[in-house]
Amino acid sequence: MADTQEIQPADQAGSAGGADGSGPNPRFALRNKVKSGEGRLAARLIAPAVILMLAVIGYPVVTAVWSSLHLDKADAGLNPQGFFEVGGKWVGFKYYTYWFHCGSTCVPGTTGHDFYPAIGQTLLFTGATVFFEVILGMIFALMMNGTYKGRGLVRAVILVPWAIPTAVTAQLWKFMFDYQGILNKVLHTNIVWLGNTGTARAAVVIADVWKTTPFIALLLLAGLQVIPADIYESARVDGATAWQRFRQITLPLVKPALLVAVLFRILDVLRIYDLPQILTGGANGTTTLSILVVRELRSSPNNASALSTITFVLIFVVAFLLVKVMGVNVVQTEARGAKK
Repeated sequence: MADTQEIQPADQAGSAGGADGSGPNPRFALRNKVKSGEGRLAARLIAPAVILMLAVIGYPVVTAVWSSLHLDKADAGLNPQGFFEVGGKWVGFKYYTYWFHCGSTCVPGTTGHDFYPAIGQTLLFTGATVFFEVILGMIFALMMNGTYKGRGLVRAVILVPWAIPTAVTAQLWKFMFDYQGILNKVLHTNIVWLGNTGTARAAVVIADVWKTTPFIALLLLAGLQVIPADIYESARVDGATAWQRFRQITLPLVKPALLVAVLFRILDVLRIYDLPQILTGGANGTTTLSILVVRELRSSPNNASALSTITFVLIFVVAFLLVKVMGVNVVQTEARGAKK
């Protein structure tokens, strides 16, 4: 009993001291050792993925930033002061100021003059496509979440556009938007869809919405399936209408999945390239920032690196605002919930 009474104060002492109060508690030392071992194991397990991400993402980003700060070989020669300059010379933010300055002063038809219109058109496509995709995606998700005969077939049909490669989708819609294509014949119209600014932009939005709405629907379906059916049954018993159940139950509980879907799609559309490039070649008000980067890459790679860095910063700022302002922070939310 005496030994037991001597040991109890040592346990209560916690990590501050051992049995005599002079050293660390062996129990806490063992726990810290186990945690340290788990940390080293976790570091070894994620190391290959981190190295791969640095090679695939980090290296190109760093290279692009470095190139944007040095003189392009295509621009080498005599400077305005009459001195000869060679490629690779440090020029600082020369190419960055070119884009922001040339966007309002350069000759129409040049890539620099198209800078500000490309930003506007990219943001226009982003807002329009995400808006329609969220509405249609929610409708499709509710359809796929229902219980009825033939639900599997409905799900397969809805997800087919997402399975088709974007290049193939763009080519299909290009045939449909042709002057003698299916769309004009079905609507009995004579619209040059890809030849005018308004209709060309609408064509890009329609094709992108058709292609990626199933992606939104799939993420929302995952959110709908974790909502307990008992909640809806209780609401029905209390006399709630279908609209009230949707507004007060479905929307709040599916919000995390919805915000993540919106975040993914916004970041995806901000770098859109292949769909408008195949449909219109960037003509008639459909030039995006990514199309502009590729155009400039053919004449001045370092100048294109500066534009790609500007695009990267724009996407990063938008992602940051979405995470902080709209609350698209599912990881932290789940961590706080687990802690509680």
